[in-house]
Amino acid sequence: MILKFLNFWNGGTRSVLLAMLAALVLCTGHLAAADAPTKIKLATLAPKGTSFHQILQTMGDKWRQAPGGGVGLTIYTDGTMGGEADMVRRMRAGQIQAAMLSVGGLSEIDDSVRCLQNLPMAFHSLDEVDYIRQKLQPMLEKKFLDKGFIILFWGDAGWVRFFSKQPATLPDEFKKMKMFTWSGDNNQIDLMKAAGYHPVPLEYTDTLTSLQTGLLEAVPTTPFYALAGQFYGPAPHMLELNWAPLVGGTVITKKAWDAIPAATQQELLKAAVEAGDQIRTKSRAESGESVDAMKKRGLTVHAVTPEVEAQWRKMAEGIYPEIRGKIVPADLFDEVLRLLKAHREEAGGAK
Repeated sequence: MILKFLNFWNGGTRSVLLAMLAALVLCTGHLAAADAPTKIKLATLAPKGTSFHQILQTMGDKWRQAPGGGVGLTIYTDGTMGGEADMVRRMRAGQIQAAMLSVGGLSEIDDSVRCLQNLPMAFHSLDEVDYIRQKLQPMLEKKFLDKGFIILFWGDAGWVRFFSKQPATLPDEFKKMKMFTWSGDNNQIDLMKAAGYHPVPLEYTDTLTSLQTGLLEAVPTTPFYALAGQFYGPAPHMLELNWAPLVGGTVITKKAWDAIPAATQQELLKAAVEAGDQIRTKSRAESGESVDAMKKRGLTVHAVTPEVEAQWRKMAEGIYPEIRGKIVPADLFDEVLRLLKAHREEAGGAK
């Protein structure tokens, strides 16, 4: 009888101990998961080692030190996650959580953002670009939030210029060339064709090879990207025309953002806004520095006379009816032009 009791007690004790051990392991696992920092994967076309990448790295350092355990940021540069449309698809699939995108990529989420960039020759200065962005920022960020994305910061890389294999200054001269355009942007492709140009839809990462092989003959891009991508080699001519600003922003999925404690979010957003300010300041300064560096390597810069600028402005304004409502939402197209007009009148420089 005593033996049976002891056997029962030993078996019961073992069961209880095993149950307690299992519960302890499970509890410890939950605690470890709670203490582990959130992991965010961010993709960008920006080349590794550039100022864009370095500023994102600094932002990542601040994120790791944020309260509540911080956030670990992994940055994928050089388009290793594909083109910008691919990055948006990956965010929606949960493969990455964030991306630094140009307007081309952001418009895959909501096309309202096109009003900041896709109005050629509308902006007379980068100060005007800043003014319009600040005016429209709350409305744009609400639209992105409704689509499941948080805008962490806005930025730009200065003016888009035209780089070409052959010298050219007039709009009609560029109509003879095969010109880069974003793959998948069918409205832009149709617009260029209607205006008499020859668009070649490609991913941005294919630009250099396409210039080298002759698939492309002209690329609208910023001097910074032309230098970083070495486009100036096969395309050694640059038209010094302020065609349009290259605007962008960095977004994170709302799902990933909501998983971060509110106190941590505040610090992350603060670091992100600082990064956006640094990118705008740095990239605008680097635009001129990039031109100087490329000139030393053989780039020929073609200045724009008032007569040449007038031809480009006439051409740009001539395609506004095709842009309004087809590329840029009609209400935002009108609002940008209204705000610019009022801003110039207030500044005493109506044109």
